[in-house]
Amino acid sequence: MGKQVDSNHYYIGDYDTKERFISYWHQINEIIKLKPINVLEVGIGNKFVSNYLTNIGINVTSFDFDKQLSPDIVGNINDLPFYDDSFDVIACYEVLEHIDFSHFENSLKEMYRVSKSYVIISLPDVSLVYRLYLPVVKLNKFEIMNIRLVKKLISIPRLIKPLHQFDGEHFWEIGKKNYSLNDIEAKIKSVGFEIIYTYQVFENPYHRFFVLKK
Repeated sequence: MGKQVDSNHYYIGDYDTKERFISYWHQINEIIKLKPINVLEVGIGNKFVSNYLTNIGINVTSFDFDKQLSPDIVGNINDLPFYDDSFDVIACYEVLEHIDFSHFENSLKEMYRVSKSYVIISLPDVSLVYRLYLPVVKLNKFEIMNIRLVKKLISIPRLIKPLHQFDGEHFWEIGKKNYSLNDIEAKIKSVGFEIIYTYQVFENPYHRFFVLKK
């Protein structure tokens, strides 16, 4: 498996968009909520997440196929060089779509093996959604009206799913033909994971998160 994304890709001006920074928040928050002592980050990008976690006292081991990104460990996700049950949490964000889908199941198996408890992944999802801001009105004890907006994503079914065309980076994406959400969830469960929950980021629904328990 050759290097697919140029190392400089993560540092050019249009990579870190506002939407991506919102996804960074979710990437970090999902890890922090699990209160891990040690974390394996598979696919380090520009190291934003690993640097943040390290700065708040979490022991992070970075792992990537691209040695030019200077991860702690260089290797292939299909053959993780770690003992069983080595990490409290494994985080693998926007990585697995860069690998041919025929390797998806084995990549999941390797993370299942190396994780003690949890694996968090995010994948691109092109499913159609409509963003709604719903006003919720409440009266407090002084009968003063409080209004807050609740954000909700509404899924819109596609009559015909688009066929994925390899763009030089992504081999597949959720919502494309042959890669439905149900198909991906079934593959995840077949490895032995429990899907605690999955969601699309409201501000960046192209990113779908899965929090998995071993």
